[in-house]
Amino acid sequence: MALHHHSDSSWRVRVDDEDGTPCGAGVLLDDRHVLTCAHVVRYAGAAPEGTTSHVRISSVACRPEWSRPARVAPGTWVHANGTQRGDVALLELDEPAGCGARTTLWKAPISGDTVRVYGFPHADPVGMGADAQLAGSGGRQGEWGLLKRVRVGDPWIQRGYSGAGAMALGGAFDGRVIGIVVADFVDGDAKAAWMLPTETVLHYLPRIAELGFFDGDPATELGGSGGKLPDHLLGDPLRLALTQELTRLLDSGRPGTVVVGTGGTTAVGDSWLVRLVRTADPAARAVVSDAELTGAPGDTVLGLGSIDAAYDARGRSVAEVCGYLARRFGLPGGDARTVARQLLRRRPPACLVVGGVDRAQDPQALVEDLLGQLAARARSRGLRLVLGFEGVPPEGLARDVSLDPEPIRGAVVGRVSADRAQEVVGLLAAEEDAAAALEQEWGVRFFAAPRLPPRTAPRLRVRLAVARATAPNPELTAVHEQAVAARAAVARFDRDLRRLVRTQQDLSSALELHRLRAARYFGEEDRRLAALHAPAARALQTVPIDLATARRSVGRYADEVNRRIEEV
Repeated sequence: MALHHHSDSSWRVRVDDEDGTPCGAGVLLDDRHVLTCAHVVRYAGAAPEGTTSHVRISSVACRPEWSRPARVAPGTWVHANGTQRGDVALLELDEPAGCGARTTLWKAPISGDTVRVYGFPHADPVGMGADAQLAGSGGRQGEWGLLKRVRVGDPWIQRGYSGAGAMALGGAFDGRVIGIVVADFVDGDAKAAWMLPTETVLHYLPRIAELGFFDGDPATELGGSGGKLPDHLLGDPLRLALTQELTRLLDSGRPGTVVVGTGGTTAVGDSWLVRLVRTADPAARAVVSDAELTGAPGDTVLGLGSIDAAYDARGRSVAEVCGYLARRFGLPGGDARTVARQLLRRRPPACLVVGGVDRAQDPQALVEDLLGQLAARARSRGLRLVLGFEGVPPEGLARDVSLDPEPIRGAVVGRVSADRAQEVVGLLAAEEDAAAALEQEWGVRFFAAPRLPPRTAPRLRVRLAVARATAPNPELTAVHEQAVAARAAVARFDRDLRRLVRTQQDLSSALELHRLRAARYFGEEDRRLAALHAPAARALQTVPIDLATARRSVGRYADEVNRRIEEV
């Protein structure tokens, strides 16, 4: 009897109709179970009330090859045709495959990295692999994650790939199946596809969870993931404004730390923050209708998978918080500072929400050893970090935005209209965007560069929304005054950073001018001058640029060029 051999990806199988014509792909979970798309079963004629009772499952990674009839397990065919929802089925083989394989579906972030899928285009029985980039949300509604083509000209997902396992390439989840392909889109050069994440598959097919074919931690452990979105929260002007501001910040893709506090507005149970996180959660999306998502007010729904991890720290130890993060992101783990370093090095950078920070078992240790380490370097490392506090956040905690829901203290009735306050806040927001772009381009290049002021416009927009709803309101004047002061701080930053840029450019021009003068008199190969030019050039190009050192180096070179020319 021939020995059974298979490749590392032994879970790759083909789903055929009863005559052996390829209809799609599947994931072999064990010798008796295959995960695929419901519409693949329909193509094969074996959907409930179809023309036949079974499909055939054929191996593509085993030697010798095998083929077995299989049927839909009772209650596991889920398909809402014409929507971006569901589309899964669990098949049971009539006879064991004899492969001996067991496949684990992993819960993993879907906001980045590359996956490989293996399908059967044009009814090809051999099949072909295709690589795709995880691109997060496939739209405001639905449960499907978007896949984008990595390179033009490479094989791409088309009919015949549905049901194929999406296997992570590289990163912490390398070689692990994190979902299945459910649809493709091809329109000339415009090509995309969609996958159903593991967490959504498990919602529709709890039998898979019962059989233990999954691992990894969920995208959110911040509040529950069942039931409708609590729309009553958005009837309150404050919670609506906070939701809209955080949605804009996260949707912008800008890295940095957002600190949300005080007043218990992030508490689980009555929380706009929990509601917002659920709009991005693959598991929660499965129980929230498209009507709820599309009918929600603008800027109150996040894209599917746009938050990689969300955790409720209330009553939790530092070790528990670190353990969740390590498991969720597939990190080696360790103590808090080690986990922080691992997260800061992660590519692509994570989007992380931690609520109830000040209600943890040891809030000070949690902030000092983990969250403070992340907050201080979030912007420079591309991390998007949201920290929720039910009380007053620590003064020394680094932050790029503070969404403090409390009224502005010291507000007095003035003559500032709501329209005037809104105009000034709008100008501030545009200037903060420009300053952030300038800092991203130049700020990291200079030693002792000016520090980008925290964004003030988001908090002021929140307070302005509340003040407008309760006009006349003394906060209108306070909002206007704080916006004016913040604009002045942004202008100082812009002026100081541009001064450094001009200085670097002037020194570079001076160095080049004297190099040309030297070459005219002494040729390009003058060793004595080259020995002075090289450190000056390095000083102007090596990041972080120390302009004081560069100025001295350029000065030494220029003085020597001038002295040599005078001697001629």
